[in-house]
Amino acid sequence: MSLPTTPFGTTAMDITRVGFGAWAVSGSGWNYSWGATDDAESIAAIRHSVAAGVNWIDTAAVYGHGHSERLVGMAVAGLAEHERPYLFTKVGLVWDPNNPATPERRVMNPASVRRELEDSLRRLQVETIDLYQVHWPDTGEAFEYGADAGKPSPNATPLAEYWQVMADLKAEGKVRAIGLSNHSVEQLEIAERIAHVDAIQPPFSAINRSAAPELAWAAAHDTGVIVYSPMQSGLLTGAFSVERVAGLADEDWRRGHPDFTDGLTANLALADALRPIAAEHGVSVAEVAVAWTLAWPGVTAAIVGARTSAQVDGWIGATDLTLTAADLDTIAGAITATGAGTGPARP
Repeated sequence: MSLPTTPFGTTAMDITRVGFGAWAVSGSGWNYSWGATDDAESIAAIRHSVAAGVNWIDTAAVYGHGHSERLVGMAVAGLAEHERPYLFTKVGLVWDPNNPATPERRVMNPASVRRELEDSLRRLQVETIDLYQVHWPDTGEAFEYGADAGKPSPNATPLAEYWQVMADLKAEGKVRAIGLSNHSVEQLEIAERIAHVDAIQPPFSAINRSAAPELAWAAAHDTGVIVYSPMQSGLLTGAFSVERVAGLADEDWRRGHPDFTDGLTANLALADALRPIAAEHGVSVAEVAVAWTLAWPGVTAAIVGARTSAQVDGWIGATDLTLTAADLDTIAGAITATGAGTGPARP
């Protein structure tokens, strides 16, 4: 099968408007696990998404401490050349292999970046990475998901220095394109003065709308945008409830996140507000949530996670769904009424 594609900034790659996100298939035994997974089922889900027409996969070295990249590498290794999807991965969160429970650290010094790149190439079983992204700004400190990093430590590598390393890797042909994930407009401006920012990867959903300024910046600079967590880690799939959250595995990182604790009532109310729109279009709530992110100017595509083939089927139709102005108005009204999340309520 094939899905419509769109130009990905100035990268010369045309990508489908949804890509497979491989964080959730990373397995257990690390700090940001989604709980135990079945590797065979995960590989089947990746291959199912590609067979359905998805032409890119997003992963990161830190996911499962290399396990996600290995699974992606195995999933695509047996595919014919014309069927192989683009592979996007990320650098800059390092872990202690002898103590996996120790917090990962934000590290972007040149030696570490080059070491991570070689490790990723080996795990993915490729000679070139299609898009190599800085996962988070370097602070030299322990990583905490979604937390304000604060002032960098003296051990941090300055953005100008690590972005030059990324540009060097592109010039050397190790990677086709380079990007920044979770970086502010101010940081994007610094990077752009050194080398073009081919792509950005901010979090973005009807709940977390705080990256709107970064989307506008990208649109003004011919920079591709792949947003992550368009379903807000499952909250906007229509499948969550208070009971399901309470039943999450002990190691599932979502159990302690504010979106699943203090903000849960508002977030579930917003998901419920998407149900009539989904019913009207004959699609899933998840597809409405993903299509909402794709309606924003500047957004090239969305990274959508799955652990099973059935979950892929639950969101693949977002590429064919165009929300009407009335739909967007209804969602904006629900955002305001529920008080869910932060940021502008409408494109």
